[in-house]
Amino acid sequence: MTLSPARVSGTGVRRLTATLYGYAFLDDFVLLYPVYALLFHDTGLTVWQISSLFALWSLTGVLLEVPSGAWADAVSRRVLLWLGPLLTAAGFALWVLTPSYWAFALGFMLWGAKGALSSGALEALVYEELDRLGAADRYARVMGRARAAGLVAVMAAMGLAGPVFAAGGYPAVGLASLLACLLAAFAAYLFPEHRAPTASTAVHEAADGESAEGGPADGEPGDGWVRTLRAGLAEVRGDRSVRGALLLVPAVTAVWGALDEYTPLLVRDTGVSEDAVPQLLLLIYAGATVGGLLAGVGRRLGTGGLAGLLAGSALVLAAGAVARTPSGIALVALAFGGFQLVSVLADARLQQRIEGAGRATLTSVAGVGTDLTTVAVYGAYAVIGSTAAHGTVFAVFAVPYLVTALLLAARARP
Repeated sequence: MTLSPARVSGTGVRRLTATLYGYAFLDDFVLLYPVYALLFHDTGLTVWQISSLFALWSLTGVLLEVPSGAWADAVSRRVLLWLGPLLTAAGFALWVLTPSYWAFALGFMLWGAKGALSSGALEALVYEELDRLGAADRYARVMGRARAAGLVAVMAAMGLAGPVFAAGGYPAVGLASLLACLLAAFAAYLFPEHRAPTASTAVHEAADGESAEGGPADGEPGDGWVRTLRAGLAEVRGDRSVRGALLLVPAVTAVWGALDEYTPLLVRDTGVSEDAVPQLLLLIYAGATVGGLLAGVGRRLGTGGLAGLLAGSALVLAAGAVARTPSGIALVALAFGGFQLVSVLADARLQQRIEGAGRATLTSVAGVGTDLTTVAVYGAYAVIGSTAAHGTVFAVFAVPYLVTALLLAARARP
């Protein structure tokens, strides 16, 4: 019996999405998340040493982000996706077996490398596989659900970390995290990947203007990823729509992603007991999860609708933050849901506008922009937060979103 194209397409989409959702869940199901700061403190690290570890983590990701994206375009995205969790597993093993500053530093470098390997590669693989199956219009909905699966994993890890830690301490939590990484690597191995035979040729032609016969042969060995990088950056310079979509990703993703690290402080400032803080944090995560699940509906929004959603989320964030009450945290959760939705839609717009072979490269460039903007937000938060309440700082960071919304609204005008 011969299957119809629609049947084949539906089967392929289901296989891809099932693998993606499993990978997204396992990748974030890390029981060390809620307790690794405690591990550092209990090992005897100072606040300065802990802060330097976070800086090393971010710096590793920034330095490797774009080269790894170009590597994914030149070689295999699936290989990078299963290699990344293995690096993280090695880092977590170091943390638990030989807890010390240098073991933590090496572990963070491996973790940062993993983030760089997966950033860009995952989005590019999913979009091109969906496009091959004639389902590229489902990308926003699929990635929104994947992000929601990751957030559910974080919430599950937060709930399980306490009992597992009580039963076996840091070794038990570390072992559970290591196993999750190994399972994530196995899930990544199951990803389908059908790279177009002409992808490499297209990269060489875009970068150097060479023919299919002479391009690869004339280059030096090992310079494929360099050519891919040059081709991707050439597309950014030559296509205004790609450039705008690329800049939109860090503009809508970085600020709320950085503010997420300070939500425990914001919650505690509402006056609730310490025991109530995790419950309100789960409310915020639930809001972001719902935002990801709404991406399928949100993809119908045009530029004007995106501007309105972004502005509304910014105003709700400011109102909820300055209220300094538990009900205000519910508004913050609503705002985070809006920001998550806009972030998924911004990524989808970027993927739709990329036409060359350097898809992972350009997605990684957007990732670098997000990382650098996030670091800048950390610095600005430290400066403003030294003299102002956390609710006030959150409200201040609603302003960049209002500015971005105004720019989007201006572009939406005929």
